[in-house]
Amino acid sequence: MTETASKPIIIRYGEIGVKSPRVRSRFEKKLISNIKNIIPGDIQIKQGRIFLFPENYSEALESLGKIFGVVSYSPTVQTTTDYNSIKETLKNYVKKLVKDQIFSGEQSFAIRCRRVGEHKFTSQEMAAYCGAVVVDETGSPVNLSEPDFTIFVEVRDDKTYIFHEKKKGLGGLPIGTQGRVIALLSGGQDSPVATFLMMKRGCSVTLLHFNNHPFTGESLDKITKIVEKLKEYSSGSKVNFYTVNYGDYLHKIVDEAPPRMTCVLCKSGMYQLAEKLAQKESAMAIIDGSSLGQVASQTLPNILATRYSTNMPILSPLIGLDKVEIQNIGEQIGTLAISILPESGCRAAPKHPETNAVLEKVLETQKKIGMEDELEKIFQTLKKNN
Repeated sequence: MTETASKPIIIRYGEIGVKSPRVRSRFEKKLISNIKNIIPGDIQIKQGRIFLFPENYSEALESLGKIFGVVSYSPTVQTTTDYNSIKETLKNYVKKLVKDQIFSGEQSFAIRCRRVGEHKFTSQEMAAYCGAVVVDETGSPVNLSEPDFTIFVEVRDDKTYIFHEKKKGLGGLPIGTQGRVIALLSGGQDSPVATFLMMKRGCSVTLLHFNNHPFTGESLDKITKIVEKLKEYSSGSKVNFYTVNYGDYLHKIVDEAPPRMTCVLCKSGMYQLAEKLAQKESAMAIIDGSSLGQVASQTLPNILATRYSTNMPILSPLIGLDKVEIQNIGEQIGTLAISILPESGCRAAPKHPETNAVLEKVLETQKKIGMEDELEKIFQTLKKNN
């Protein structure tokens, strides 16, 4: 048996396990496919666990932390289910832990054993047996209630797996199981986090960025970095990235619409263009980074006014989060460090934007400036960037 073959990584999933048998099977297959997409090696699924035998162990451990649907995973040592084999494997495992200064005889420990299948011993009996092995090897005291260190022994039929780590995964659903959405992506802090959260719920994403030049800078360097960061979490699903030149439409608003209504008309136009792209991409919803009350366009009256002209569902996964909560997620996933890079603000925004838009007046202004025709012109500037 090769070293890799004797050291599988056990992968656990969560809510997939409570789906109906048909849906569960489909989600399991998609999760396995997504894992295979970036981790070369053999993979098996048995009794609610995925067993990965990677070609490159360290790279596999790093990659698993960025695959949606994985709740936790453990690098293990595998042996056969008999007392002598378990004893020798556990002794060698503990020796290496002590050598690597991960565990010492001064620390208390506990053995946590679980079994799947029929055996001539109970889980408690095997835990006691393994505990005695560790005590003989290290002299460490047993503490079952509050141990300093825990060793897990998982007995599955004729195979037994020993490990001490349960690395946390992203959780959620396998990406690609919930259809495609159009995500409005700016260089700010909110929209990358909103996109990430919808990917976590299993959605494939098409990213749409609005280039507001000359009212903002023209460079796409920052937005491209955010796109590349989000792609790190997209194993098994292609991330499409589009841009449109939005500056001419903003000129139209600034020149012909009431100044206070600029942000409302701007956001409404974005949703309507996203809906056009959704038809092209066979997407079923639009995603944005709205957080209720955070900025002028995100008050309830303005949310109603900006979305009224769009027939497609618009989902805002951040709607109930505050800025600190959003920043914390952005920091965890690596987008915040990019989002806070300096950039010029939008010079089309009025000093006193509307926060209580009247729907009838917004619709009247849209008609007055010929919004539908203007947006059709803008859509012709759509460019795919990958």
